[in-house]
Amino acid sequence: MLEALDADAVCRWSLAAADSLDEHRSEIDDLNVFPVPDGDTGTNMALTVRAGADALSAARPADAGSALGAFARAAVLAARGNSGVIVAQILRGLADAADGVAGYGGVQLRAGLAEGVRQAYGAVADPVEGTILTVARAASDGLPRGEATLAELLRAAVASAETALGLTTEQLPTLARAGVVDAGGRGLVLLLDALESTVTGGPSRLRDFESVARPAARRPGRRESGSAEFEYEVQYLLEAPDERAGALRRVLARIGDSVVVAGTGDGTWNVHAHVNDVGAAIEAGVAAGATRRITVVRFADDVPPDTRSGVAVVAVSPGEGTTHLFAGEGVTVVEGNSGQMVTTAAVVAAVRATSAAAVVLLPNASQVTGVAEAAADVVRADGVRVAVVPTRSPVQGLAAVAVHDRTRRFDDDVVAMAEAAAATRFAELTVASEESLTTVGICQAGDVLGLIDGEVVEIGRGLVAVAFAVVDRLLGVGAEIMTVLVGTDAPAGVGELIARHVRDRAPLTDVSVYSGGQPKYPLIIGVE
Repeated sequence: MLEALDADAVCRWSLAAADSLDEHRSEIDDLNVFPVPDGDTGTNMALTVRAGADALSAARPADAGSALGAFARAAVLAARGNSGVIVAQILRGLADAADGVAGYGGVQLRAGLAEGVRQAYGAVADPVEGTILTVARAASDGLPRGEATLAELLRAAVASAETALGLTTEQLPTLARAGVVDAGGRGLVLLLDALESTVTGGPSRLRDFESVARPAARRPGRRESGSAEFEYEVQYLLEAPDERAGALRRVLARIGDSVVVAGTGDGTWNVHAHVNDVGAAIEAGVAAGATRRITVVRFADDVPPDTRSGVAVVAVSPGEGTTHLFAGEGVTVVEGNSGQMVTTAAVVAAVRATSAAAVVLLPNASQVTGVAEAAADVVRADGVRVAVVPTRSPVQGLAAVAVHDRTRRFDDDVVAMAEAAAATRFAELTVASEESLTTVGICQAGDVLGLIDGEVVEIGRGLVAVAFAVVDRLLGVGAEIMTVLVGTDAPAGVGELIARHVRDRAPLTDVSVYSGGQPKYPLIIGVE
């Protein structure tokens, strides 16, 4: 029994909540009938919380407040659908109440739930009772007054939330006609229940709501909320001050519904709306501030897994230039160039967006392979066939894409792509940030490091000199084709200098130079 949460307990809760939402994803999806059926509330909530848990696991925070902050921020940035955005905002409220304390006890929980409810209601342009908002408020209002342990408070919060969830059937006629409870509210109860179990060390004591759920008949055009009047879902991240975000919320409410504008607390907002005029929704965001990660879904094209067909390739891209290279080959791209860790949720969303029955995943970095494998496990549960080709560099990914043939048997195509990637040696040039011992000696901060296949082979002070030395090593073992990706930190003209060096040393080698746009690595070089 925990008296207070520490960083480790928050991490365990995040993983338990993500696992619970994954386990109940289909059930929650089927519960979603308000105000139209065929939603993906369970999927969106599961992906949102999983993204937060993934980021928290990588952050290694020192205390509960930092852990909750990392969990909430990543969830807000990766939130999908209005249910995902709302639950992320509730997490942010819990984090905001930490107030720099090392442990997170009953005082913080009371304040955090109240703040989460306030922020969740504030994020929604047109709050509706009988939804996740009502359940969240009930959890906060149901806390006992006076002294109570953290476990006692959580038992009360879960019990109150569960009671409120049961009453949602009576609050919304759509739910009453279907005989179901609110889908988002059910997800929130699971989230709070996972927190109670983390604190008490005991099993879940939740009532099974599946007995009252009558799944709606599946049809194309899935949406988790909002009127059927609107044809598109628009979502993006926005960098803007509070007052502009508030004004944007009002503008979007005039042209659409299901409007949620949720913030991380540091000027970044996750914007979600259903509209008919996509251009107006995006232009409103651009007028408010800097927008990125824009996604548009036409509900009529959002095909359920059982109607998927064909083969697709999904690749993680480290820069804008490589994104264009992959996209030019018909590859669906997950952008990894924002400085944020690529999340399982982002990869899952990209795979599902392909509407393909079989998908090849190219992580293009060693540290992303685990994320790709986790995403593959999630979408395999949808009936999608997925193979992860463990590419360690974008140049290996490009080599794999070059031999991709969607007319081949899937297994044969995966083998061909894996062989092409494995036959491509890759080199990277980067700058050391601190003194360190490498395989070829000690480097100092500011030294240029040349790596081949992930191992340091050259140390020097000049980028061009180290690049030439690395290129000579690659040419020494034979190279028919060389690809050079120039990063954002590379000096002007360095790509052409390398190309000229290659032509002088190995005239028969075909060398191509592209603007890769990747950070941290001024040059990435591949040879086949």
